[in-house]
Amino acid sequence: MSVLIVDDDENILTALKLLLKSEGIRSVGCCSPREALAAAQRDAFQLALVDLNYVRDTTSGQEGLALIGALRELDEDLPIIAMTGWGSIGVAVKAMQLGAADFFEKPWDDNNRLLSIIRAQMKLHAAQRRERTPGEDEELICEAPAMAQVLSLAKRVAASSIPILITGENGTGKGVLAKFIHGHSRCARGPFVSVNMGAIAESTFESEMYGHTRGAFTDAKAERVGRVELAEHGTLFMDEIANMPLSQQAKILRLLEERSFEKLGSSFVKQADVRFIAATNADLGRLIAEGGFRQDLLYRLQGVTLRIPPLRERKADILPLAESFLRKARQRYDSPARGFSSAARHALESYSWPGNVRELQHLVERSALLAQEENIQSHELQLPAGTRAAPAPAAVSDELGDMTLEQAEAWLIQRALSSRRGNANDAARALGISRSALYRRLGKREPA
Repeated sequence: MSVLIVDDDENILTALKLLLKSEGIRSVGCCSPREALAAAQRDAFQLALVDLNYVRDTTSGQEGLALIGALRELDEDLPIIAMTGWGSIGVAVKAMQLGAADFFEKPWDDNNRLLSIIRAQMKLHAAQRRERTPGEDEELICEAPAMAQVLSLAKRVAASSIPILITGENGTGKGVLAKFIHGHSRCARGPFVSVNMGAIAESTFESEMYGHTRGAFTDAKAERVGRVELAEHGTLFMDEIANMPLSQQAKILRLLEERSFEKLGSSFVKQADVRFIAATNADLGRLIAEGGFRQDLLYRLQGVTLRIPPLRERKADILPLAESFLRKARQRYDSPARGFSSAARHALESYSWPGNVRELQHLVERSALLAQEENIQSHELQLPAGTRAAPAPAAVSDELGDMTLEQAEAWLIQRALSSRRGNANDAARALGISRSALYRRLGKREPA
């Protein structure tokens, strides 16, 4: 891939091609809009430098504006930088409205500044293409009613611009659901930019999120495009939102409230045409009570809250997910495995999956790698000892057979609590009763 340069001045074409060549950037020069369109139809470009005025009309910029529109029709993701020798801000603004990412006046007096504009736009283009490509291992399956309800609500809210907060345990697939929402939204053709909010250092937070101008601080030798700007006309997925320190929480509150931001080192306020989706595995209510999370930020994040149930609550999804992961794993590792034995299938459904979908994926990949036969056997799963959620159905039936109704009820409650690691809410949900009813049956007072 390379840069398309369009200008009817041979001196400008030569100067720009030499400048780009010095940076190791290949370019193609065209002297007219017609020639440029033919080149754009033949090849894919990372960037286009487009003059606004040509021989037929040297003042209005209409030829250049028409070319920008035509290039955008061919490739709506192509970054376009407009060039004008007449210093007409009005024409440059029209070019930006048609989709140009930036503009500069000819003759330019600072090669470094021009190169920083070009680098920033090429980097933006590359990042958008990377972010738009979903991970090959990600799978969204919803055979279980609990997950089907989540997906149904996600589809309904995807078309709006309302912020979405996704909650759920680690490994449940919050990032996969965020990409699903993006794919069903009006900004589906825009970029999907994911950022781990808890992993950004305090000293680089504003630069990472909003970008910086050249010279904004020591070692800022070139302009940087921030994550918000990368997500323009698309989705910004803010993962691990609860891991942000309070100081950083304050810095994104304005972004969510006013949909505006400023690059570090700049006083120019930019508007953010971005869809916001956040995710966390934390109890934000508890964090707010403890002073670790801002309540006003939560209000801005949770236009709609979607909770992804853990895998132990969506057992109908376990085998379809396992089979999907196996299909991909056998291709990757050239495995003979084509399915699971009946014992292996029961073991998969009986396990409590504390690591959720992510744990299931890793386990299936490992099993496919070690498998010697067409069907993966239960011992090849290498499930942790003593972690089965329940015995086989026949064993359960036999054990209940000699119990009184009161004993059976107590046994079922203890079994539900044990398989859910003592979580009363999860146990009550699995038994189809309220938490209060669960505590009454246990003869205990419900915690306040």
